[in-house]
Amino acid sequence: MDTHAEQPDGPARWLRGLDVTVTLAAVLFWLVALWWTHTQSISTVRYGTLFVGGVLTVYAINETRESLEEGSWVDALVLLPAAGVLITASAYFFTNFETVYLLRQGFATPHEYMLARLIIVSLLYLTWREFGNLFLGLVIGVMVYAIYGDAVPGVLGHAGMTELTLLQATVTDLYGFYGSLTQLTASWIAPFLLYAGLLFAYGAFDLILRLAIVAAGRIRSGVAQTAVLSSAVIGSINGSYTANAAMTGSFTIPTMKESGMAGHRAAGIEAVASTAGQVLPPVMGASAFVMASYLGVAYLNIVVAGLMPAAILVASIAIAVHYTAISDSSSQDMEFSEFFDDPMTSNQKVFEAIRFGVPFGVLIYFLGIAQYTVMTSALYTVVAMVATGVTMPPLQRLVDGSATSAVGELRTQVENTIRGFRRGAIILAPIAIILVVVSGVVNLFSTTGVPAKIALLMINLSGGVLLFAVLLGMAVAIVMGIGMPTVAAYVIVAILIVPTFVSDFGVAEITAHYTMFYAAILAGITPPVATAAVVAAGIAEANFWRTCGAAMKIAAPLFVLPVAFVYNPGLITMAPGATTLFLGGLVMLGAIAIIYGLNYPFRLSVGRLLLVRAALTVLGVLVMTYPMMAVKLGGVAVFITVFVAEKVMARGLQLPFARGVEQ
Repeated sequence: MDTHAEQPDGPARWLRGLDVTVTLAAVLFWLVALWWTHTQSISTVRYGTLFVGGVLTVYAINETRESLEEGSWVDALVLLPAAGVLITASAYFFTNFETVYLLRQGFATPHEYMLARLIIVSLLYLTWREFGNLFLGLVIGVMVYAIYGDAVPGVLGHAGMTELTLLQATVTDLYGFYGSLTQLTASWIAPFLLYAGLLFAYGAFDLILRLAIVAAGRIRSGVAQTAVLSSAVIGSINGSYTANAAMTGSFTIPTMKESGMAGHRAAGIEAVASTAGQVLPPVMGASAFVMASYLGVAYLNIVVAGLMPAAILVASIAIAVHYTAISDSSSQDMEFSEFFDDPMTSNQKVFEAIRFGVPFGVLIYFLGIAQYTVMTSALYTVVAMVATGVTMPPLQRLVDGSATSAVGELRTQVENTIRGFRRGAIILAPIAIILVVVSGVVNLFSTTGVPAKIALLMINLSGGVLLFAVLLGMAVAIVMGIGMPTVAAYVIVAILIVPTFVSDFGVAEITAHYTMFYAAILAGITPPVATAAVVAAGIAEANFWRTCGAAMKIAAPLFVLPVAFVYNPGLITMAPGATTLFLGGLVMLGAIAIIYGLNYPFRLSVGRLLLVRAALTVLGVLVMTYPMMAVKLGGVAVFITVFVAEKVMARGLQLPFARGVEQ
């Protein structure tokens, strides 16, 4: 017997070694992160430099492993030096923190300036590698504008800056790439993404899929609603609608197509669900943490303020998906056996409920009731998740009377915990990279005074009309949102546009931030780029433009909500009451009117169909945006009349009061 035949060859051993190294680096990274979260024994700025080095270590090793697996040696050879520069820089700034940050603000040594140049080049490469040409062009454009602003005519011109000033603003003063956004990512966002990684590893999303399959058997559009549920939940945590469309679309789109749905509609549903997931509390694609930091309020207040807008969007999308599904006559149920071997026993259901319910309860208690900080709440949640995640399955085995399998189950769950640490670091790395870059961009914006210049420009272009200003802001948000995660797009428009709404148009701060936040996710489904639609259409093998059309019909109220926010000030508030519920109900009915008009399968001739769809859409927009209560109530009354009339005349149903008359 040839024992050498069973030994892995050289490249395989390298890949296996890199795989183990990724896991070890991720575990070490999270141990340091959790230690700092617990002790906070060093300043946030200094920890931010350490954090960047740690997360990039995990990223570099993992991406090198994947490049070598794909046979791309060139990518690996370029990636390692770029990541090595950033890791070395983090180590340098961490160990020399007092000298660099406290003693030499506004000045650096020649070797520090050279290191800063290498950092910028390395970050530009990683930006291009992870997010493509468009975002790379934006970052380079901002840097060029910062240096040569004196050559820009008109209101956008500024005094310009030297190369050394640029290096100080982005790197050596530790206010740029290592600035507030990076520190926020390290202290607030990172622990929640570890929680997300543990949820993945312990099978929480399999549990969601099980629940969704059961629900699919009870409603006609259940298959499509399953796609919406799974994509929205994962998208809220993921932070990137493009990555989410690729992740969940790989199983939701084929399932919808098998149920009889057209490929472009299945892709459109997935693109919308992946995009809309970004606005769902409590995580909101990591944007909730940034918004809370900007506004200087408790994170929980941001979540509360976003509940009504999210409810409006979720309700309207769910109805649109239902109409889309029944128009395609989708009738095939999801077969449970295609996804899982066996249904869960009663004991398993109880233990799974405890396993995932207790950590979530810990999060709600410490964050919402005890009013602990975000960092402390996240730390306790992670600890609770590890405790229940590791112990509940073995306890369930013991209850079932199998002590031997309980030991094996304990070992399995420890391994799953390690996988969760690894998954959390890998999810975090791309978000950390882009927020490091955006942090530098934001500091350049502040240094050059761009927000004030944008304010003047918007006032001039809009003529002082709020509606035009909002539409201009939405256009900027869509452009900025191309090819980058929602949180990054939101940060940029929050810096550029929000101050104008607040100071020049009198819009409340929380309303202005939510307006731009919702606008920032539109790039995922808005052509000609529509990155979420591109990915979904590719998986479905469907036409891109038809996919965009289907997505925009399903998510039509999303394009109206940013305008609705500014004209309905009580809709977004940190202290909701009866007024918020009433106003939110009216706006929701307006959104449903739009959905009904665009997606319902009316039995009408082409001419009448177009007329009805256009009329209901305009009616819904008026109800959502027009500030006068009489107009809203009148529009809702018209919509209800049309809705009931269609059921009576076209569907042959009788009104309850008409039955007595006929008898």
